[in-house]
Amino acid sequence: MDGPAAAARAQPSGPAALFWAFTRLALQGFGGVLAVAQRELVERLGWLSKAEFVELLAIAQVLPGPNVVNISLMIGDRFFGLRGAFAALAGMFALPCVIVLSLTAASAQLLAHPAMAGALRGMGAVAAGLILATGLKLMGSLRSSVLGRAASLALAVATVAAIAGLRWPLIWVVLGLGGLGMLMAWRRIRALEQERP
Repeated sequence: MDGPAAAARAQPSGPAALFWAFTRLALQGFGGVLAVAQRELVERLGWLSKAEFVELLAIAQVLPGPNVVNISLMIGDRFFGLRGAFAALAGMFALPCVIVLSLTAASAQLLAHPAMAGALRGMGAVAAGLILATGLKLMGSLRSSVLGRAASLALAVATVAAIAGLRWPLIWVVLGLGGLGMLMAWRRIRALEQERP
């Protein structure tokens, strides 16, 4: 988040703003919060650029745990240190946890109803569409990737093919293609540094 553009970008006013932002984000996420996170943090609040969101997502992807939880910790830490990380994390979990526990208590009656079962299947399709739409929106940030657009697109296509076509385990795709992407980026950055006078 360095540079003049990042310095001029909107920032949360305090840990409480982080808490409520991530609470709002979590309450909108049916079947996955990633698409909502991109819309809230990049488009509505303006706390991150698309490129910064993609960078955080890439880091979150290789860390253990849910991506959006890792992202909330990293964003909170960047703005307000440990207090911010805990505020963002609490926002992700506090109110949604109360709702989920309440629904769990009533789930036996709710899930027995055919309308509820159909609604849940419909939400699954919408969640898949949201993730796909988010991926397409973030494609624009590949223009500024140190790898270049062609190499970035090649890695993206290879990842989709490995997951959706070949059905490789996610961990091997993250370690294999993710590791390859990191190696390529490292070599490219090193080459650029050597070219500097």
